[in-house]
Amino acid sequence: MTTATLSAVLPRLRRRSELGLILFSAVIIGGAYTLASLGRTASIPANIGPFLGVVVGLVLIAHLAVRRLAPAADGILLPVAGLLNGLGYVVIARLDQKLAGLQAAWTAVGILAFILTLLVVRRTRDLQAHRYTFALVGVGLLLLPLLPGIGRPVLGARVWVFLGPMSFQPGEVAKICLVIFLAAYLVEKRELLGMATWPRFRPVLPDLKHLGPILAAVGIALLVLVFENDFGQSLLLVTLFIVMLWVATERSTYLVVGFGLFAAGAYAAWHKVAHVRARFTIWLNPWASYDRNGYQIVQGAFAMSWGGVAGTGLGLGSPGLVPESQNDFIFAVIGEELGVLGSTLVLAAYLMIIGAGLRIAAQADGAFDKLLAVGVTALLGFQSFIIIAGVTRVLPLTGVALPFVSYGGSSLVSSYILLALLMRVSDESTRKRLANEAAR
Repeated sequence: MTTATLSAVLPRLRRRSELGLILFSAVIIGGAYTLASLGRTASIPANIGPFLGVVVGLVLIAHLAVRRLAPAADGILLPVAGLLNGLGYVVIARLDQKLAGLQAAWTAVGILAFILTLLVVRRTRDLQAHRYTFALVGVGLLLLPLLPGIGRPVLGARVWVFLGPMSFQPGEVAKICLVIFLAAYLVEKRELLGMATWPRFRPVLPDLKHLGPILAAVGIALLVLVFENDFGQSLLLVTLFIVMLWVATERSTYLVVGFGLFAAGAYAAWHKVAHVRARFTIWLNPWASYDRNGYQIVQGAFAMSWGGVAGTGLGLGSPGLVPESQNDFIFAVIGEELGVLGSTLVLAAYLMIIGAGLRIAAQADGAFDKLLAVGVTALLGFQSFIIIAGVTRVLPLTGVALPFVSYGGSSLVSSYILLALLMRVSDESTRKRLANEAAR
């Protein structure tokens, strides 16, 4: 096959593969919804047709938009995200039909945000020119819950903003803005950040004036930890900053220094902030406070142990015994009703997204595109790891959402925006690569 033929055929092949995977995931989601209904009511759901029409139809609309706006983009990301979204919807519908209706509405908003992102961001490098605007917006959104009157604590963490009947987590959008800022800033300063000039007697770090914005970012993450009592968001931001800095400069010193600074800050917060101290105490020994704060973690552990290898079956578990099972502990519900096998499949889906994202980053043409793809992939990957690790007690429990799966509009919409950015990078890099090969 000639290069010219490949340039014409590859986008069509990717879109056909994407469509086939979406239809295959629709079969899985429809089967899961039917099994959940059989387990709960011993009858096939009468609304299986409308259900598939809404959930799968929205993903098909996104597929048609990709055909028009990003035809050469990777063909794995959207089907896997749709599968996770559909599985999350099935679990939420099994828990609460009212919440399922709201999640379907938020899925529609997320798909709309996905399409609008592809429509507005035609070239990712256009974002690079507005890096400081994104930085200011991101920091402002992170600190918005601290404003009196609109920011209120929920379950101990002050991360929500209430505007009349509406409520949302501004930190979800802030993460997107900060990823764009970091990618642009690190492209501009990566050579200077890679030079060790300080301290003079044994240089291990660059000049502090170049490191200043990064230190400020870590400081903001610690402020989030102390004043908003949100350990999960803080850990996610610090991990994102350090990983992107490490990838940009290829210096492992940043990993040691960055995580060391955060560990010191977290240790200080453990002594000074009661909410953070309670989180760590529950993590170390949830049984000691089973009748109080440790109840959720212990019930989640019971649920996953009852699931065993193959699970109790969809609709046959007891997820109502686990508090916040539609949010923080939705992975525990999956572990109970689908067992180790189902949980492993969910983990494999996230690994596919991470693998596709890193492949897109490796194939990207420009430095900004590479770092943006790395940042987006790291954000989705580490957010998934942090909440799953919290449910399984690998890390202290945090309040971050499981991307595409947990109930909640803020997380779902931001996840689809991140997915659109990743697909835009993939589309651009693929078209440039094919054009360069055709020109040889």
